[in-house]
Amino acid sequence: MEQPRPAGAAPALWNKVPAITLSFWLIKVLSTTVGETGADYLAVHVGLGAARTTGLMTVLLLAALLIQLSRSRYVPWIYWLTVVLLSVVGTQITDILTDTLNVSLYVSTTVFSVLLAIWFWVWHRAEGTLSINAIDTRSRELFYWGAILVTFALGTAAGDLATEALGLGFRVGVLVFAALIAVIAVAWRAGMNAVLAFWLAYILTRPLGASLGDLLAQAREYGGLGLGTVVTSALFLAVIAGLVFLISVRGAAQSPAAAVKNSSERYPQ
Repeated sequence: MEQPRPAGAAPALWNKVPAITLSFWLIKVLSTTVGETGADYLAVHVGLGAARTTGLMTVLLLAALLIQLSRSRYVPWIYWLTVVLLSVVGTQITDILTDTLNVSLYVSTTVFSVLLAIWFWVWHRAEGTLSINAIDTRSRELFYWGAILVTFALGTAAGDLATEALGLGFRVGVLVFAALIAVIAVAWRAGMNAVLAFWLAYILTRPLGASLGDLLAQAREYGGLGLGTVVTSALFLAVIAGLVFLISVRGAAQSPAAAVKNSSERYPQ
């Protein structure tokens, strides 16, 4: 149940987050895969290195966020561009900690978990809800995007911890994280709190996408299929672009009344 908006809060916007459908989860997983392969391509194959890749992607992310925040309602291409860039930046944050600063994956996973918990606590205390059905004020949108960035960094650390430090490998990693998401989906159907289920699944899509990206892109001697980061990134970006185009066309064809109806019937609170 939503809590009343505090007195004096900013005027409500249209909800700035898409409906949570199968296409949402598919694009989310694809975007996390691009975050993994795209970051590797720029940092290693192009030769930018971790620091310059992070700097370049951060500038692009800030530009995308400014465009996203300037809109009063959900615009598919802007929203998903922001997600893809957040995925790359979140990946690079963890990679810098691990590869450059030699921070243990156990430590980074723990720190990001605590940071995300604190962020959610502050968000809920300030706004009275963590529901993505209610990203309808500027402050809630800022809390939302902050949480998304931390989930990408956490998911990267947790995925690397499982597939590398714990030795699961890419194939087993894909199966394990997919199974965990399936368990959460079943628990949600059985009555699990929808907001909790959403955020747990959202976090797990990051290591799932990263494991999938590594499985496809890494050389066969390292346990991958050898497609390379260029082919994998291009393929997944093309699928994302196609899905976003279809969503945009479908959304444009809706009547205003239908759009309002759909925006209020996302999933149970």
